[in-house]
Parts: sequence; C-alpha cells; structure tokens
Amino acid sequence: MAGYDDRDGKIWMDGKLVDWRAANVHILTHAMHYASSVFEGERCYNGKIFKSREHSERLHFSASCLDFTIPYSVDEIEAAKKATLEANGLTDAYVRPVAWRGAGEDMGVSSARNPVHLAIAVWGWGNYYGDAKMKGAKLDISKWKRPSPETIPVHAKAAGLYMICTTSKHTAEAKGCSDALFMDYRGYVAEATGANIFFVKDGEVHTPLADCFLNGLTRQTVIGMLKDKGITVHERHIMPEEMEGFQQCWLTGTAAEVTPVGQIGNYHFEVGALTRDISESYEKLVRS
Repeated sequence: MAGYDDRDGKIWMDGKLVDWRAANVHILTHAMHYASSVFEGERCYNGKIFKSREHSERLHFSASCLDFTIPYSVDEIEAAKKATLEANGLTDAYVRPVAWRGAGEDMGVSSARNPVHLAIAVWGWGNYYGDAKMKGAKLDISKWKRPSPETIPVHAKAAGLYMICTTSKHTAEAKGCSDALFMDYRGYVAEATGANIFFVKDGEVHTPLADCFLNGLTRQTVIGMLKDKGITVHERHIMPEEMEGFQQCWLTGTAAEVTPVGQIGNYHFEVGALTRDISESYEKLVRS
C-alpha cells in the first residue's frame, strides 16, 4: 500500500476539499516544533460515524486545554466530516480530524499570533491489532509512565502526549508484542498506547480510574454496556501485581474497538465468554 502521503482522494483542509497529495503544511508550522496539535480518531460504519458529535466536541475541548480555539464550530466540523466521506466514496472508514497551530508571525514557544488550522482525512482501516482481534493481543510493559495531571493536560487528546506511546510501541513490536501497557506516575495500571484496558475477575469487571489519562469514548460506551447487562464494574486504582489474579482482559478504543488480550508481560489471560460477548455486542451497537 502507498504511504499516507501518496494516495488518491480528497482531504478537507481549512474549509475546502483538496487533492490528497496537496494537503501540505509549511516546515515552520508551530505544531511540528512544539506539538501544539490535537486530533480525534473516529470510525464510520455503514455511513454513520459512531459518536461523531461527541468526538467533535472533544476536539474543541482538547484545543482549549492547549490554549487555542478551533475556528470551526462543532456543526461545521460535522458537515466537513460528512463531505470528506462523500468525496472519497467511503461508508466504512477511519476518520481523522486534526487541528493545529500553523506557521505565522511567531516562531518560538509563544504562538498566540499564529493561525489555527483544521483538516479531516478519511481512509479504510481494518483491525488495528490484526489477528489479535480474535486470538488475543500480547502486551509489553512500558518503561515510561503516564504523567501527573499537574505536569500536562492529560485529559486532552493532544499529539504531544503520544510521544512515549510511539517509543513504547516500537519497543513492544521489537519483542513480538502488539502493544505496550503503561503504569501511571503513582505506579498504578493506566492504559495501553492508544487504548483503555479492562480486566475480569469472578464475573466482575475492573478498569483503571481515568484520573490521569484519556477517558475514551469507547471506554465510556463499554462501561455503559456492561452495566446494562447487569455486570458490576469497578473503576478504581489497580496495582500491577493484581494482574496475576485477573482471568480475562481486553482493550477498548475507536481504532482498537474491543480487542481481547492474552498476555501482558508474564501475566496470562483467557479470551473468555464475557470478553467475546462484549466484543460482539459492541460490533452490533456501532453498526445498528
């Protein structure tokens, strides 16, 4: 497959659709130097983006956390996503809105005078973890930790927060793993590089409290689904050694959807009935 910079199609950029290969920015774009960028990851199923408006609202929230304002309303972003899908003839796709500080009068940490841009790209994307979606992913444990809310806007979906995700995933892949698990700054289990995590013990579900990392929309959806099924969900701080006593595990995220986990470091999990049930229920929900 061609690289992401060399494809046919259209990308929505600052109010108009441009040829895919022409969707470029200047080398002195502030976001490239100082990570002043926020984004969303969304999936379109049968022509409908799951929780589309919530994603657009979160994009605005993330920008506010980085002290900039997106010059397009939620309604305008919704219309732009629809136009981009139609222009590319896609009804099942991954949707990537991204907003960033561009090149302007400022070139340094300060960038108050630089314009803010918005772009939306869409493409076909299968299982994020490949065949792990059926067999169960294998996770490494990252040497990096999710930071304290006192150090960075941890609840924004901001590009800079993913730097340690990239390095951790590269290390994991070199070990034959699909992904890596982070602990947080206190030593509690946090999340994977781009997905939240759930565990099962004796029919009840345990998931890390999202107090220093992104409370994913898929995470929130799955918690609601579990509660509707009458399953007890504990949102709490989880110590790493507790993983030895958990029987099942899965990841959630827009890209990951619901992906079972078979191994984290030296801890092993079965791809059990509850994991399969919630994965199938999620598939039905997003396609309904």
